This record gives sequence, structure tokens and C-alpha cells, in this order.
Amino acid sequence: MSNGASNPASQAATDRAGANGVEQLWARLRANPLVPLLVAGAAVIAVVAALTLWASAPDYRVLYSNLSEADGGRIISELESRAVPYRFAEGGGALLVPGDQVHRLRLQLAEQGLPEGGNAGFEIMDRQAFGISQFAERVNFQRGLQGELASSIESLGPVSSARVHLSMAKPSVFIRDREPAKASVVLTLAPGRTLGEGQVNAIVHMVSSSVPELAMEDVTVVDQAGRLLSRPDGGGAGLDGTQLDYVRELERGYRERIESILAPILGRDSVRAQVVAEVDFSSREETSERYAPNQDDNPAAVRSRQLNSNYQGERALAAGVPGALSNTPPGAAPSPVRNPPQDDEGENADTENTDATGSLRRESVINYEVDRNITHVRHQRARLQRLSVAVVVDYQDGVDDQGQPVNEPLDPERLERIRQLVRQAMGYSEARGDGLEVVNSPFAEETVASAERDWWRDPFWQGLLMAVGRWLLVGLAALLLYWLLLRPILRRYQNQRPAPAAQAAPTPVAAAPYAQPERDEEPPQAPPRRRRRRSSAHEQNLKDLQDMAQEDPAMVAMIVRSWMNRHD
Repeated sequence: MSNGASNPASQAATDRAGANGVEQLWARLRANPLVPLLVAGAAVIAVVAALTLWASAPDYRVLYSNLSEADGGRIISELESRAVPYRFAEGGGALLVPGDQVHRLRLQLAEQGLPEGGNAGFEIMDRQAFGISQFAERVNFQRGLQGELASSIESLGPVSSARVHLSMAKPSVFIRDREPAKASVVLTLAPGRTLGEGQVNAIVHMVSSSVPELAMEDVTVVDQAGRLLSRPDGGGAGLDGTQLDYVRELERGYRERIESILAPILGRDSVRAQVVAEVDFSSREETSERYAPNQDDNPAAVRSRQLNSNYQGERALAAGVPGALSNTPPGAAPSPVRNPPQDDEGENADTENTDATGSLRRESVINYEVDRNITHVRHQRARLQRLSVAVVVDYQDGVDDQGQPVNEPLDPERLERIRQLVRQAMGYSEARGDGLEVVNSPFAEETVASAERDWWRDPFWQGLLMAVGRWLLVGLAALLLYWLLLRPILRRYQNQRPAPAAQAAPTPVAAAPYAQPERDEEPPQAPPRRRRRRSSAHEQNLKDLQDMAQEDPAMVAMIVRSWMNRHD
């Protein structure tokens, strides 16, 4: 029973001894001013090191986005095999890697065919099984063509992804049973991007040119919001994207021409011009045929002329062909050739008849060319009909009577010279009905500085400011930790540091209470700060002596005995 009773008592004594030891250790640590200084210093170093690691951490950028699950798994496996750190963003829709490795990783992954993408091109034909049916081969060809077209469309800048659906033409021996090819294109545009009408027409042209027997009218293009982008009839306005682009380019050319000729005179920021061009895109062909009457006074063009003469009388006239026959004796006169009067594409000019005994017959037939004028005119497209130009000129810098800088309007003569320059630059034509207006008015200050207001939107400056801000945050945190945590503890340690052995001698301390200052002498006035330091050091010495007396009273008694013997 005694053993059983003594064990709990000894355990309790041991616990009390352990607790007293912990309390004594904690009291020693609290009494030592160097311990808080070390703890605070270690905390400051840890915080500064963590902030430095955070500031020097690599900047993660997007490697790929909108990956399929299969491509994402292959790319992650490849990154892990290369020991490349990666992160996910946008709910797992984007894969991030360190910014300095983005381009290198893209090239290396492209060498291995990653990502493969969701569009299967004509490579599907390479994996066909032996003995495949004709229907399956035709379906694979259609899938490959759809994938190739989708990949080509995705190469456009504003397009993020694309899907192409083809309905191939079905030939038939009967014309009424033939079905033309049709196509549908679904586009997913990048955020904030749009497609112009010219770009949509380019997609339609590309798809219709890649599929046999596919007309442009049978191609439908739709975006991710369900909006119809393709308009075969031009949207009912009669203009397509190319025509609108032509008008904008024409107006921009005239505007730049006017501003470039006035900029050296007035300054580039002191002139603004706007041009409105009216362009006729109609295509016309004209053919005219005009007949002119024959000229009576002036000879007209003669196509053919025939003259016949016949004479009859009592004497026989010489007839026949000159030569040997003319030397033969006269005989019966040959029968003259008589042509009846005719009007074959001409007219009988003169006809004279006489009687049989003595007559003279004369016939003249002249055929004239009929005047004919044929004109074929084809008016070219995009014919400029009218130009309307508005130019605003800023006030010029001047000085008032007190010598202060002011803005002054231009004088009428200089304004008229500017108007003449603009006329020459735009090719002013009164017959065309062009309009020109030049106004002299002061510009607002925001108009001049608007181009320099958003410099901070540049990605280069944004990245630079982020990097500088990180390091400034690290420096500010380190400075605050030093001033608010480490510096007060360091000052406390310096104030509570034990005095040297010469100052801690007991003789002056014991003699101090018995020393009586003389009445005429005033006690020396020490600075309050130094007095606080001495009192705190004295209190610390007394506390250390009390602890020493509790721990080793024999040594304290021996020290006191030595003091008493020394005074004796």
C-alpha cells in the first residue's frame, strides 16, 4: 500500500518539478532581451524571403486555350515528362506555363503533332481498314473535306473555331432528281472580334470553290450567337463589302491627301479633314447607230459608177476595137450594148432618148455609200459622282498687346490660299458638283492630347509596371517590418543590456544610500533618457541577484561575507 501511495506522490512531485523547470526556462527566456530580438529577426527574414520568392516567381502565360480533353491530357503528360510547371485558368479552359518558355514549348509540341485539334482532315483516309465499303469511303472523304475546310477557316484571325457541314451533290440520270450540294458553316469568333462582309464573302468563296457543284448561294455562314452572316443578295442594299471598302479607301485617300498638303504649313495637329464620296456602282452599256443624209453640196463617198452613151444618125459612126479590125472595110455596124435602166443601191443620174433616125441616148448610174455611225459605250463601275469635303483649321499662335501668348484666327487671304490648295488636292470639279467648306475655329486641348492619353493600356507598360510594383511592395514590406517590429525590439535590447563589471560593483551601489550631498551643492542633472537606462539596468541587476540568491544561497552568503571582511 505504501508503494502504491508513494507512486502518485512521486509522480506529482515529478510533474511539479517539470512545471517549475518550464516556468524557470520561460522566465529566463523572458528575462533575456536577446530572445525576442532573434525571434523578430527570424520573422522579418522569413517574410522578406517569402515576398522575394513571390516577386521573382515566373510570369505564367497562356500556352493553349479551349483544348479538348484528349489534347489537354496529352499536353499535360508531355509537360510533366519535361518537368515544366503549369497551371490552369478560366475554370480549366486555359493552360498556363512560365512566360519565357511559351514559344519554345509550342514549337516542341507542334513537332510532336500536339495539339491535334478536333478537326479530322484527310489524314483520316490513311487509317482506313482493308476492304472498306464504298459508302464508308465516301463518308470518310466527306469528313476529311469538312475537317480541312474547318482548319482553313480557323486560320483566319477573328475566328476561334469553326465547324463545316456539307451535303454533297447527288447525281442522277434524271435532271429533276438531281440535288445540288449545300454547305453550312458555324463560326465561333474570338472575344471582341467581328467579321466584315468582305471576310464573310471570302469564306463563302473558299467553301464553294472547294466542293464540286456547290454554288455560292447555297453556302450559309452563322456565328456562335446564331446571327446569319452570309447574304447572297447583298443584304438588300445592292452593295457588298468590297464596294463599301472601296468607298472608305477612296475617302481615306482624299483625306490623307488634304491633310498631308496642309500639315507642313499649319502643323499636323492643327488641321482636320473629312471627305464624303458619292460613287456610282451601276454598270451600263450603250449602243447607238446613226444614219446621216447624203450631202448635196459636198461630194459624198461613191461606191460605184456606170456611164452608157448611144448615138444614131445618117452617117455610120466608128465602132469596134482599135487595132486590126479598124482597118477592115466598112460593113455592117456592130450592135451596140444597151443596158436597161436600173437602180441597184444607187440612182440613175442622166437619161436622154432620141428617135430612131437620129437619136442620142446617155445613161449614168452612181451608187453612193450610206452614212452609218455605230457607237458602243460601256460605263465602268465605281464612277465618282460627287465629292463633299469639310476642312477645319485651328487658330494660329500669336501675342497680344501685353506680350501674352494668345490664339488668333487666320487672316482671310491665308484662309483663301488654304482653300485653293484644298481645291487642287481634291481635284475640285464644278461640273461634277463638288462641295468644299473650310472653317477656321479653335481646337479643344483634349483633341490634341487624346492620342497620348491611353499610353498605359500598352501591354509592354502594363507588364513593366507590374514587375516594378512587385519589387516596390517587397521593399515597402521589409521597411515596415524593420520600423514597426525589429527596430523597437533592438532598442529595447540595447536599453536592457547588462552594464559592465566595473559599473556593477557593489561598493558604489551600497555607498550610494549613505552618501549625503552637501547643501550648497546641487545634485547633477542627468538627461532623463540616460536616467531611465541606469534605473532599468539597476533593476535588472537586482533581479539577477535575487534569482541567484534563490538558486544558490551559499554562494551569495559567501559573497556578502567577503564584502564584510573587506570593510573590516
